[in-house]
Amino acid sequence: MTDHTAAAASKREPSGAGAATSSRTRSLLEVLGVSTRLGLTSFGGPIAHLGYFRQEYVVRRGWIDEAHYADLVALCQFLPGPASSQVGMAIGIVRSGLLGGVAAWLGFTLPSALALVAFAYGLQALDVADAGWLHGLKVVAVAVVAQAVWGMARNLAADRERASLAIVAAVAVLASRTAASQVLIIVVAGLVGWTLLGVAGPSTSPPVQVRIRKGVAIGSLTLFFILLVGLPIARQIAPGHALSVFDSFYRAGSLVFGGGHVVLPLLQAEVVPPGWVTTEEFIAGYGAAQAVPGPLFTFAAYLGAVMHEKPNGWLGAAWALIAVFFPSFLLIVGALPFWEFLRFRASFQAALRGINAAVVGLLLAALYDPVWSSAIKGPADFSLALIGFGLLMFWRLPPWLVVVISALGGAVIGLFG
Repeated sequence: MTDHTAAAASKREPSGAGAATSSRTRSLLEVLGVSTRLGLTSFGGPIAHLGYFRQEYVVRRGWIDEAHYADLVALCQFLPGPASSQVGMAIGIVRSGLLGGVAAWLGFTLPSALALVAFAYGLQALDVADAGWLHGLKVVAVAVVAQAVWGMARNLAADRERASLAIVAAVAVLASRTAASQVLIIVVAGLVGWTLLGVAGPSTSPPVQVRIRKGVAIGSLTLFFILLVGLPIARQIAPGHALSVFDSFYRAGSLVFGGGHVVLPLLQAEVVPPGWVTTEEFIAGYGAAQAVPGPLFTFAAYLGAVMHEKPNGWLGAAWALIAVFFPSFLLIVGALPFWEFLRFRASFQAALRGINAAVVGLLLAALYDPVWSSAIKGPADFSLALIGFGLLMFWRLPPWLVVVISALGGAVIGLFG
């Protein structure tokens, strides 16, 4: 082969390193594209999200098989944080490494986050605090949370022991409306489950192969705990609104078991008492969050945008959004390589049964305060909430449509109220 021919061949055929880089780039773009489409179309909450994920990632694309998918879902149900978002991150990591996890999170999260920030700007610009349709958004939150309580109770507190644990947790939360008490309740419930609630047996699904070194996993878990303990200390040593916001949202994202709805009482305890967000703004944003697809944790972006102190607006939204999701990413990176050890331990599953029962109690308490107490002011509001609940539970309408109907109903009530 002449030098000229060799040079031409080298131009036609990419080097090994170049081909690998090109392949990784295509893989990342593929993960980003698929997750963005899911972020634009996945209505219905975390359980529905897992159904969408299975259809896309397992059935349609074959990125992961049924047993591996069930294994990842089990892991993410065990960890604190938004389970559906964590499953998406985990599949992104399995598909394309750590950057794949980031791409999966961005695609699934940004559509709803951008929509909620736009709602926050419209709320402030139009000064519609007393608008009837906005009150309808508060009322529909009652129906949505009631549906979540009903569904979670049937699955997570179906027997007498767990139902009793859920009721005790709800009473304890209502008696002491602080984030610290909620964390203590979760810990105690885990201990109760570990000691008293048995399980049928450990998981028998095959292992999930991930490309994360154990050193990276240990570093990720270490950073998670350093931030969880260190941020409140730093907040006291060097007071500042930006640090306080990051601490509050990071802690909320670190301590939520059971999905997005459960973050409601934790965030409310962090942002309303110090006056960062009013109760009316909080409930209105939560109602609007039901009308958008994707994870409910993007509600943090709305709260960051409407805060009365800087950072707020787009910068505050990004700051709060990163803070509330960052612990989930650290936990997924840290837990995936060690899941083989944990998932064969029946004692961990027993503790999770207790934690999930307490989660039902937390959500039941949140249904009363702040959701019910802020939205239901009379028979008309209660009637609208009942209609919304019926449309969700029995007519199986998508949540975004029920939100639109409730907003129109709130406007009608406003006209005649």
